Amino acid sequence: MHAHLFLLAGQRPGDTHADALADAHRYGRAAETAGFTGVWIAEHHFIPYGVCPSAVAFAAHLLGATRRITVGTAACVLSNRHPVALGEEAVLLHELSGGRFRLGVGRGGPWVDLEVFGTGLDRFRHGFGDSVELLLRWLSGEPTVAGNARFPFRPVPVVPRPRSGVPLWVAATTPGTVDLAARYGLPLLLGLHADLAEKAELLARHARVATAYGHDPAGIHHASAHVAQVAATDDAAARAVRAGLPPLLAGTREYVRLDGAAGGRRDPERYVDHLIDIHPVGSPHRCREAVARATALPGVRHLLFMVEAAGGRDATLDTIRRLAVDVLDLPVPQTEPETAWSAGGGAP
Repeated sequence: MHAHLFLLAGQRPGDTHADALADAHRYGRAAETAGFTGVWIAEHHFIPYGVCPSAVAFAAHLLGATRRITVGTAACVLSNRHPVALGEEAVLLHELSGGRFRLGVGRGGPWVDLEVFGTGLDRFRHGFGDSVELLLRWLSGEPTVAGNARFPFRPVPVVPRPRSGVPLWVAATTPGTVDLAARYGLPLLLGLHADLAEKAELLARHARVATAYGHDPAGIHHASAHVAQVAATDDAAARAVRAGLPPLLAGTREYVRLDGAAGGRRDPERYVDHLIDIHPVGSPHRCREAVARATALPGVRHLLFMVEAAGGRDATLDTIRRLAVDVLDLPVPQTEPETAWSAGGGAP
């Protein structure tokens, strides 16, 4: 099992966009010092819940500041991007980093992004499969690639051509997306909102469909995201998340839908309590038990820990340290990169 950080780069009250981005970069560097396997960065447009509009660009910056960890996107919004353009950037980072880049993609939502970037609701509703198919061929190492029905173009050389296939994950919350990933033997990125039973159901479906298409589920290594907050007691950790997470979640209210549907409005207090209940939030003992249950998910080999729930730079850095030392017992790298735990380490 590999332990990673999952970073939102969310803007909190009183912080600027630059503050949020610099802090997220700092947390990524701290992850390498702590012994985590990798870091994944979210991608959002036009909302403070996450102020990173290009997970690929962020990954490039963090790859240049680190030496050992992998850096992934969780996830690039494929409905807003041409799959070849994204594929070219992914191959570039994969080659320049010595194979440390990981690409995760998602469908996204029916947001105003589709209007701004000119891709439209039809691309969101019906184009994800064609986008994944073309992107997968571009990343596979084939010397030339031609378009498909949605993206028609003549065969062109793949430049730069990856020496080996670039790893690709698919963010999935619905059976249809699970089936799409399984058809191509692609691993899933499972989000924060589903509990273990819901994730197990999606994984079982993926295994059935993948088998039907001739893929061995045992060789497909999925990723699962979890909120993590470690404190001396369960109550202290829960209080920290109840205080720190709602201001971050408030940023999701700024999504603008294009399809005319009413946006879902969760009760924030009940939703935060739900996240506390299903994730490793609490004392080291409770967190270890929660991690052990997550580790038992069939096919999951990567756990992604969202450590920004309590809010504040020092609190987040402390959570990274305690998660690594008190919960996961991660081995400290023999040669540590030049980074620091504290805010005094300097902005990247």
